[in-house]
Amino acid sequence: MNRFILDTEVQLFINKHLRDDPVKLILVGSPFSKVSVQELAKQIISKRKCETKLPSWFATANIYYPDKLNIEQTSSEITANYKANLISGENLLDITGGLGVDDLAFADRFTKVFHCEIDKELSEIVTHNYKKLGIKNIETIADNGLNYLRRSKKKFDWIYIDPSRRNQFKWRVFLLKDCLPDIPENLNYLFEYTDQILLKVSPILDISSTITELKFVYEIHVVAVNNEVKELLFLLKKDYSEQVLIKTINIKKDTNEVFDSVYYSLSEPTYSLPESYLYEPNSAILKAGLFNEVSSQLNIYKLHKNSHLYTSRNLIDFPGRRFRILQITPYDKKQLKRLILSKKANITVRNFPETVAQIRKRTGFKEGGDLYLFFTTDLLNKHLVLVCEKVIQK
Repeated sequence: MNRFILDTEVQLFINKHLRDDPVKLILVGSPFSKVSVQELAKQIISKRKCETKLPSWFATANIYYPDKLNIEQTSSEITANYKANLISGENLLDITGGLGVDDLAFADRFTKVFHCEIDKELSEIVTHNYKKLGIKNIETIADNGLNYLRRSKKKFDWIYIDPSRRNQFKWRVFLLKDCLPDIPENLNYLFEYTDQILLKVSPILDISSTITELKFVYEIHVVAVNNEVKELLFLLKKDYSEQVLIKTINIKKDTNEVFDSVYYSLSEPTYSLPESYLYEPNSAILKAGLFNEVSSQLNIYKLHKNSHLYTSRNLIDFPGRRFRILQITPYDKKQLKRLILSKKANITVRNFPETVAQIRKRTGFKEGGDLYLFFTTDLLNKHLVLVCEKVIQK
C-alpha cells in the first residue's frame, strides 16, 4: 500500500482525471515522484467501478482503492445490505474478508465483527478504509481465517464465508469443493466454533449440487438485482435436518419481487393453451428452478413442462414480466411478416428449436420496438409465436 496516494495533491489529481481515459493518462506519465502513473490509473479505474456498486465508498474522501479485480469480486452495497438483514448477534467472523463490503453491512447488526484477510496489503487497505468510513466495531486480522480460528479458540454467533471461485491455478471452478477454502472439507471444523454459518457462492454454482456437498442447510436465498442473479446464499445451522426453504428476490429500483417455497417441493403445475395474459418469471425464480411452484402458488397455467412460461385469463401480480397476448400464430415466416407490419420486435425463445439470432436472420426483425414475440412450444408440442405487448407492473 503506497500511502503517498493519500496525499492531498494526489487525491485532487485522481478526482480531476476521474473521467479521463487511463490509457492516455499512462502515456502522459505521473506528475508525482512517489506515485507511479500505473498506480494513478489503477486508483482511477477502481474508483470509477465503485460509483454505482459502492456509492458510499465513492462519496467518501481518501478511500484507498485496491485492484479492480477486488472491486469486481466484492458484493455491491445493495446485496451486502440484503445479507446483513438476514442475520444478527453479538459477534461474527468473516474468514474470507476481501474488500470488506459485507462486513461493513454486518457491523450494523453485530456488536463486533472480525475481518480475516490473508492478503496483508489488502487487509491494510481495508483497515484504512474502515477508519475513513467511521467504523469502530470491526477488527481486521491479516491472516487466513481458518488459522485465526485455531489460534483464537473463540466461539462466534455466526461465521460468514465467501470462498474464492478460482483455485490455486487461478482457474474458475464450478463446484463448491473446488473453491478456496474448501468448505465441505472444513465444515465440521467450522461448526466447532459456531452453530450458524452464512455462505455466499457464485450464481454459476448449481444449487442441488451445492446442497449435496454441504450439511445442515436450512435456507437458500437467490438474490437478483434488476433481473440479474448476483448471489446464492446458503444458511446453515449445526445438526439441522428438517425441510429447506428457498427464497428468491429480484431487487429493483422501486420494488422488490419476492417468491418463496420449500426446496424439493412436491407441488404440481397445471397446463393450458395460451389465454389472455403471458408471464415470464424473473431470473431469480428461474435460477431457483421453482417452475412448478409458480403455477401452483399463483394459480396460473404453464404452457408446457419445459417452456417455463405461464398464462391466465385474468391479469395477476407476478414476480417477473407480464404481457397481454395480442395474437397467437404457428411459426411460419411469411405469415408472421404479414401479421406484423413493424420491422422491430423484442424476441424471446423458451423451449424452441431455434435461437434468437437464427429467428432474426430468418424473419428480418430488428431489435427494439413495443412488440414482444415469444417463440415457444405449447402443451400439444406445437411450435408457436405469441405476439404480445408489455403490461407495466403498478
